[in-house]
Amino acid sequence: MSAAQDGAGFDGISVHNFSEKILEQVVHFHVMKLSGGFFLWVGSTPALSNLAVSMSSRYDSMPLSTLVMGDPSNTAPNSLSQRLAKKTKKQVFVSYSLPMTDSNLSLLVENRIKKELELHPEHF
Repeated sequence: MSAAQDGAGFDGISVHNFSEKILEQVVHFHVMKLSGGFFLWVGSTPALSNLAVSMSSRYDSMPLSTLVMGDPSNTAPNSLSQRLAKKTKKQVFVSYSLPMTDSNLSLLVENRIKKELELHPEHF
């Protein structure tokens, strides 16, 4: 049995939380680093209303992405997970639980995630 199969060399799950006031709204970020990827939850209230997953493919330059649960008309979790998978080259799970009322909010949230990725890459 290899080290990967018996769990040796697996660092476990690490958790990283941060918050930011963006456009007069406190936005919370929860990152769980997994083996080979990470889970990112973004929201203002504790709710898991959707979940998307993305991963790189050798057949396409854009990562594959699918919505696991939630409203298919809300494309925010899919597109965010896809962009993060492309940037990090990892499997990415995203739950985006913010109202889609302001496109500026989405852009500012994504910029905050990218800033955290640069400051603390060990958490992703």
